[in-house]
Amino acid sequence: MTIRPNAPMPNELRHFMRAGQHPARALDCPHCGATEHRPCRIPSSGRVLNRPHPQRISAWAEATAVCPHCQVAPGTPCHTDGIPLPDQVHARRYLEAEEMAA
Repeated sequence: MTIRPNAPMPNELRHFMRAGQHPARALDCPHCGATEHRPCRIPSSGRVLNRPHPQRISAWAEATAVCPHCQVAPGTPCHTDGIPLPDQVHARRYLEAEEMAA
């Protein structure tokens, strides 16, 4: 009998095991470079964080939700008077993304 250490996991089980994680972990972290479904780390020490970096949460909100403040579609950066906001989104977009994830 051959043991496969990396046997495929059914999607139902995978979803159940990740249910307690922040939905932003579905994306790569632009700050520390953590890949999908991996926890964020402090780049200088390598210490694992309990919560994703704010940049990762911002990227998740931008990728998944419409911004009620500036009326942009998912994937489009928020703006103020036509000037894009660098690496951040409006607070209302975070709320919209959290409602969609629930």
